[in-house]
Amino acid sequence: MSEQTMEKTGAEIIKDWPEESRQPAQLVLDKYGEPHEATESSLTWHGVGHWKRLVAQKAWWQHDFPAPHEDSVETFIDYEVAPEHFTPLAQYDGSVMVERTTGEVSARCHDEEANTLALNLMHDLVTGEKDVLQARDYCAKEFLDPRRKQPTPYMNKLHFEPKPAGTAADPDERVLSEEQLEQAEAEGKNKEG
Repeated sequence: MSEQTMEKTGAEIIKDWPEESRQPAQLVLDKYGEPHEATESSLTWHGVGHWKRLVAQKAWWQHDFPAPHEDSVETFIDYEVAPEHFTPLAQYDGSVMVERTTGEVSARCHDEEANTLALNLMHDLVTGEKDVLQARDYCAKEFLDPRRKQPTPYMNKLHFEPKPAGTAADPDERVLSEEQLEQAEAEGKNKEG
């Protein structure tokens, strides 16, 4: 427990969470120890594994792709995604989220391995290595492979290097000048009185 003083341990916090989110949070606690930040509804680790940030949440979401499971563990990386890739990423997997302004991409699933798979396929989509259908098909195949006792290379590690912290942010482009803002302010004052 660094940076933030916590009165309860991670295990104490999650003991009353629903089973759907408690079990995945416990796996993260077992692997990385006490979180860096904790509230009654989330546990957060910074700079663990290959993640910028990892968040285990009390809230969980039903997700049926590629098979029914619950999403409650979210992992973040710095990664630049051009706007034209947003729709294909959403078509591939609704649990892969892109934040253009912050330059972060995250995946939320039931465990780190599934998130690693999702983010590797996100990279393949953005780089043109796979299209949406190929990414969905590969995800389903690798989701089955552990049950088949087959290798799972996309679950084991990221196959690309995330951007260095803070370098993927995209603040967008200014479209309003100071003059326009001042003129709008003046127009508003004229309407008042």
